[in-house]
Amino acid sequence: MDELDKKVTGIFDGKVVRKDLLHRIKKGTNVPTFVLEFLLARYCASDDEAEIQGGLEAVLETLNDNYVRPNEANRAQSKVATKGKYKFIDKVHVNYVEKDRRHWAALENFDSRRVAISEKFYRDNDRLLQGGLWCEVTIAYNEIEDDDYAFYIEDLRPIQLSRFSFERYCEGRAQCSRDEWIDIVLRSVGLEPSKLAHRIKMHFVARLLPLVEPNFNFIELGPRGTGKSYFFSEFSPYSTLISGGQATKATLFYNNQRKKIGLVGFWDTVAFDEVGGIKVKDPDTIQIMKDFMANGRFSRGVEVIADASMAFVGNLDLSVSQIVNSEVYDLFQPLPKEFDLAVMDRFACYLPGWEMPKNSSDFLTSNYGFITDYLAEAFHYQLKQTNRFEEVSKRIRLGSSVEGRDEKGIKKTVAAFLKILHPDGAPSDEEFHEYVEYAVECRRRVKEQMNKRKSDDEFAKINLSYIGADGKEVIVYCPESKSATATQEPIRRDIHSDKAPDKPVKATLKSGPGVTHDPITTDIADTPESPSADEPVNEKLKEQHYTIHYGDTGFSYESIIGPYLYGAKSIEIEDPYIRVTHQIHNFVRFCEAVIKTPTVRKIRLVTSYDGDTDVTKMSENLSELKQSLLELDIELEIKVNEHMHDREIRIDNGWTIKIGRGLDFFQKPDSWFGIGANDLSARKCLETKVDIFKHGSF
Repeated sequence: MDELDKKVTGIFDGKVVRKDLLHRIKKGTNVPTFVLEFLLARYCASDDEAEIQGGLEAVLETLNDNYVRPNEANRAQSKVATKGKYKFIDKVHVNYVEKDRRHWAALENFDSRRVAISEKFYRDNDRLLQGGLWCEVTIAYNEIEDDDYAFYIEDLRPIQLSRFSFERYCEGRAQCSRDEWIDIVLRSVGLEPSKLAHRIKMHFVARLLPLVEPNFNFIELGPRGTGKSYFFSEFSPYSTLISGGQATKATLFYNNQRKKIGLVGFWDTVAFDEVGGIKVKDPDTIQIMKDFMANGRFSRGVEVIADASMAFVGNLDLSVSQIVNSEVYDLFQPLPKEFDLAVMDRFACYLPGWEMPKNSSDFLTSNYGFITDYLAEAFHYQLKQTNRFEEVSKRIRLGSSVEGRDEKGIKKTVAAFLKILHPDGAPSDEEFHEYVEYAVECRRRVKEQMNKRKSDDEFAKINLSYIGADGKEVIVYCPESKSATATQEPIRRDIHSDKAPDKPVKATLKSGPGVTHDPITTDIADTPESPSADEPVNEKLKEQHYTIHYGDTGFSYESIIGPYLYGAKSIEIEDPYIRVTHQIHNFVRFCEAVIKTPTVRKIRLVTSYDGDTDVTKMSENLSELKQSLLELDIELEIKVNEHMHDREIRIDNGWTIKIGRGLDFFQKPDSWFGIGANDLSARKCLETKVDIFKHGSF
């Protein structure tokens, strides 16, 4: 133990743990850090080596007996069945299943999606319903044969602290210097501060800012392997890390069909991993995201207010030197095209990920730090209960180039630093100005990139500054771009000039004296932009009447109806033969084609059945589809009419499509492992007529 270890163990007895113990156990297991430290705090809260060794053995034994590994699900279920009940450590999700009209728990590694759960558990722990929670959970076996489930949850305890005193936390902070506190925070996330330069320490602290400041918009782009996503995936149980593919407004913000708020209502921080891979099908998602990033509120029929911060992390594929000295590229290059200047302008802090060291065991600490969950509780308390913005506003003085969103972003960044590093009170003037300078730099990095993208001077005031203690104005620069002319003075092209820009456009690269590079060449004039999927098709749609002949290929639901769906919000399909499994599969594929039109909100199916139909199976299959569509904020209404015979698709934009055979016009493939088994456009068709014509809206 060094001096800081002795100090922190004395002040925060029982709230700290030796981080090398975590590193020892972490290898070879996919258990989140805060779960492991929960166990280490229980069994290894000592500085006696013999007790620690015994505690480690207890932790390993607990993991061996109670942690369910994904490949041991069958053994775990058998253990419950034979013993009657058993306690596990697992991640628990709770889902409402409409066809059953009840909630079911799903245990991730126990591998059961139909575990009965009492209302009190998900009522007291909302995050069970949104993303799930790691818990100590006692699973019991249901002996009642008439029930349709085998297991139920007898007891559940989220792996979090049961009590947290912010006053005690602040009293402990008051006994440490600012630099000691930075080192304690870094050791708490597993890093050894003695091996890091002060600026890198500040970068690591900055990664924590979205965890303490509400509605804080953060972005970090940089090389792979620097641990960008770790802070959001494992450090705090109040943060969730999602992939870009989940970026739907129903998942993130509000599901109109369920009348339920999305992830922003349940988590302190919603982080997007691999931000360049975000796929946005519905332009409304970005508009709602803009509203939420601006002020923490949005409207989707109801007014929703939430505190969640949004963090975006991703990778840069070009060197920073190339980018800042290029007239073509900017440091927002990896972002999806839907992230326009309005989204970028809402980022308060752009962390220079290229300055962060690569993950290495050399930077791991073997000293004491807070139990991860303890620090996470402190951050959660501050995000919900404390406000340092007014304190910063009264103390900070910014230069004339700082505009509205610049000021807000800078102040929120400084306020977040105060929450992390000075929870007990105000910093000195020197410390305060250090945070201001860092915040101004992080906001300038955002503004420089917007200025490169904009063809006019809307964002030209990039020389952001603050007034120091001596009353002098201090202009802050970003180290990577300070001497890059292409970033500081980007070329403005006259949009009214008839003369096309020279092509190819060459961007000179500069990365230091004596260093040369081949220029990046981009042939702008010869690179046509592909039309957006959300833009209307210019070709005027016409009525059509044609025959699909027996054995024809090249037809699919999407190719037939897709062009006629533009602007559609509601679709009604009448087809009496959506009964048996393969017909319902056809309808699922039809729905998959429809949902590619982002404006669709409702699908109405009118079908029928006869005496040979397995109505129970039909109902179950359609209910599963209905549930799946609800997750995409699309309502499926099903009506059964026993005497119908017509087949017709009506779209509320005025088009009607009649297919003589309805949806069932494909031949059964010769082999389910041959071409056409999955791609309908490659499958042979039965003969049928198709009529597409205008009608009045229904």
